[in-house]
Amino acid sequence: MRPRRRFEPVRPVVPQARINEGIRVPNVRLIDEKGEQVGIKPTAEAMEYAFSKNLDLVEVAEQADPPVCKVMDYGKYRYAEEQKAKLARKHQTQIHIKEIKLRPKIGIHDFETKKGHVVRFLNQRAKVKVTIMFRGRETTHPERGRDLLLRLADDVKEIGQIESQPLLDGRNMVMVLGPTKAAGLKSDEAHADDAEAAPEADGAAVAVAAPETAESEAAVTEAAPAAAEEPQETKTEAKAAPKPKAEKTEAKAAAEPEAKSEGS
Repeated sequence: MRPRRRFEPVRPVVPQARINEGIRVPNVRLIDEKGEQVGIKPTAEAMEYAFSKNLDLVEVAEQADPPVCKVMDYGKYRYAEEQKAKLARKHQTQIHIKEIKLRPKIGIHDFETKKGHVVRFLNQRAKVKVTIMFRGRETTHPERGRDLLLRLADDVKEIGQIESQPLLDGRNMVMVLGPTKAAGLKSDEAHADDAEAAPEADGAAVAVAAPETAESEAAVTEAAPAAAEEPQETKTEAKAAPKPKAEKTEAKAAAEPEAKSEGS
């Protein structure tokens, strides 16, 4: 069977500085390994100088005339550049924008549901774009949509603030809410309280379960004598049962003399 072809993902091309034989210009401005400027040198001479130091000739400013080249260890240079880029990405903040759409005649329960979504987004440190959609003659009363947006902003004012006031854009009215410093703090505290309450709940469950086991053992011990007494009662009843047989023998003995007297 023919094997499937594996398509490798296309990796982005990372621009790299030209080094050693990759430098095609005739002359360069040379900087030695100590960072001191040597002057303008032919590229071949600068390359020989770098090789004599067991280092590389790296082009650091190609826009200059002539280009600036520095003598350095290219491997260490690449590692330092990657660490700088990683540190820059670490301190970079990503802004996420969520969108919620409402109608001017939205019901109370639907409004509370939408407000819950807005609160959740703000606690996630995301901006929320709230849009009021007008239809037909609803565009003649934009104040209803504005009042609805301001009401929503007032309900979530503890964790959200207005970054863009309600503006009418065609048939829609848009308002942008941004998270405050208090956004997300309550959820973190709630998770911490749940983590602290979990061990206490486990201990209480063990403490409550102990009396139940004791009561069950006591019930077993009480039930054992009762089970032992039941066979004795059945035995006594079995012994008392043969009494009617004795009465029958007495009746037979009384009937035999009568029968003999009649026969005589």
